[in-house]
Amino acid sequence: MEELLNNIIYSIDTTEIKNNSAKYKVNIKIPLEVGWIDGLNITFKTTYNQQSFQLHYKDIDDKYVTFENEIELETKAIYHYYFSFEANKKFMYYKKNNNNNTNSISDDDMWKLSVNFKVPDWAKGKIMYHIFVDRFNRGNKLKLQKMKNRTIHDSWREDVVIGPNEDGIWNADFYGGDIQGIIDKLDYIKSLGVSIIYLSPIVWSQSNHRYDAADYEKVDPYAGTNEDLKKLCDKAHEYDMKIVLDAVFNHTGNDSKYFNEYGNYDELGAYQSRESKYFPFYRKYFNNDKIYFDYWWNMTNLPVCDGTNKEWQNYIYGENGVIDLWFSLGIDGLRLDVADELTDEFIEGIRSAVKRNKEDGFIIGEVWKNPMRMGRGYLESGKSMDSVMNYTLIDALIRYFKYEDVHKLKDIIKQLVTEYPNDTLNSLMNFTSTHDITRAINIFATNEFKYDSEWAWNFDDNKRNNLEWQKNYLLSYNDYKHGKEIYKAYVFLLTFFPGILSIFYGDEIGIQGMGNLANRRPYPWNNQDIDLLQFFKHMGQIRNNEKFLENAELEIIDINSKYILFKRNSKGESAFIAVNRSGEKLNIPIPDEYKDIEPSYILGNSNTNELDSHGALVLKKKKDII
Repeated sequence: MEELLNNIIYSIDTTEIKNNSAKYKVNIKIPLEVGWIDGLNITFKTTYNQQSFQLHYKDIDDKYVTFENEIELETKAIYHYYFSFEANKKFMYYKKNNNNNTNSISDDDMWKLSVNFKVPDWAKGKIMYHIFVDRFNRGNKLKLQKMKNRTIHDSWREDVVIGPNEDGIWNADFYGGDIQGIIDKLDYIKSLGVSIIYLSPIVWSQSNHRYDAADYEKVDPYAGTNEDLKKLCDKAHEYDMKIVLDAVFNHTGNDSKYFNEYGNYDELGAYQSRESKYFPFYRKYFNNDKIYFDYWWNMTNLPVCDGTNKEWQNYIYGENGVIDLWFSLGIDGLRLDVADELTDEFIEGIRSAVKRNKEDGFIIGEVWKNPMRMGRGYLESGKSMDSVMNYTLIDALIRYFKYEDVHKLKDIIKQLVTEYPNDTLNSLMNFTSTHDITRAINIFATNEFKYDSEWAWNFDDNKRNNLEWQKNYLLSYNDYKHGKEIYKAYVFLLTFFPGILSIFYGDEIGIQGMGNLANRRPYPWNNQDIDLLQFFKHMGQIRNNEKFLENAELEIIDINSKYILFKRNSKGESAFIAVNRSGEKLNIPIPDEYKDIEPSYILGNSNTNELDSHGALVLKKKKDII
């Protein structure tokens, strides 16, 4: 019977697209040998509900009996679906995984369908360069004007300040990395194979990281001007690169024109008076007529905004709002900071504004856990974000390479493949590291992390709070060499995995940094690991040459304590990828279809007979298109 089920032919074709739904024609041909068919249904499941549609008899020939119907589905990023029917009074499933003969249906047994949800092609399977603007490159050689609560480094070579300054202010040291500095390095960025530049926040803010906006409408003066941003976008587009801007809409700074706690701005702020036009922007409660503002993680410099407030919504994503302004300067997408703390309504409003400005605008969210399991419509609604930062995969990969954690990696990959929309899977931000975690080279080179902590890069409490230890930590030559070997295997794997390969500035040349402050050192333009840089350039060239990787399906063959084997399959091409996580040379099983094929790419001294220590290989072949 399994063989007969595998001979079923079906199609789901779009017939009409509406604002919040779409119509489809479902057609299925079942071999006559299956028997007399009754009660044929197609069932669509989401996280919250399911709906079934009966398919009606159409005709019969000497091989097949045909059923069809026209159905309408609400806009959703992902539906899981399967068929069910009675054949000779025996109930049966027809599903993606017909080898599973159980009477239950799981997500990995079903096909996936997205309705009115599509991620821009320019974001799928590409390479991103993540820039922490103050620390990348300074193009403006003029002396920076001294500003209140800011210190300026005399030299690009000075080390970062970690912890509060003498006035008790954190993140107040500036190097003056700016937008012009990025423009000056576009040739370098392009040499890495990059087609997306993701900028940390650049609006006028209190701190060097700029996640505490003071004025959303103006670029921070140390970073440049609005005109500089437009110039960057125009230049980047000439290089066929897109610009994604970090958008921090969950909170502002307390020293901002909106809150104005210290009276440094001419406008009346929410902290100063209920009469302020910005007073409705913030989340608060009242007790005996006293106002208590809500602060993000109880940090009193970050008052939380009220995502349900219409004035705040209109200011950010209404006509002529902040998002319209940013897109008028040429940006192509947004990265939503702490997106899991924004309301569904607010994110949907952001999406409307982005698409109003650019139909192919891209929205990626900072969501650390599986967004499909969080009881919210982050992705599933189809009216929210396009994708998220892939913290779950990166955590699992680090645990795999460091601790042989096979179970975690298998589980996370299964979640990604079965629970995420295909377009999201192909645009997940798979990062080398980020501004929020320890640099990748440090992670792989050391054992300074808690194996059983929530995230693979977490220190124990003593080290997490020991800022001097973090600042002064420097890898030995042997530790660095060992870490780089593992790191290359990790990046090689990411190069062939679904999603965006995102490089945190300097990871490509071995910048070190323990913790999420020491990891923000200035890019050392005169002190690069050239071997590592050439490796990254080579990986970028591969990624861009192998266009099929942008949408190819992922098929895991084996994950064990020694190696991971997987395929990437498209209609016309397929590749077999083997990566050795161990420090010893290994023989691996080669699938029959790839035997006698010479490797297209290798890492280390690997070949088809043997993988080098932390080595890898790729075997490619063309497929017959039917």
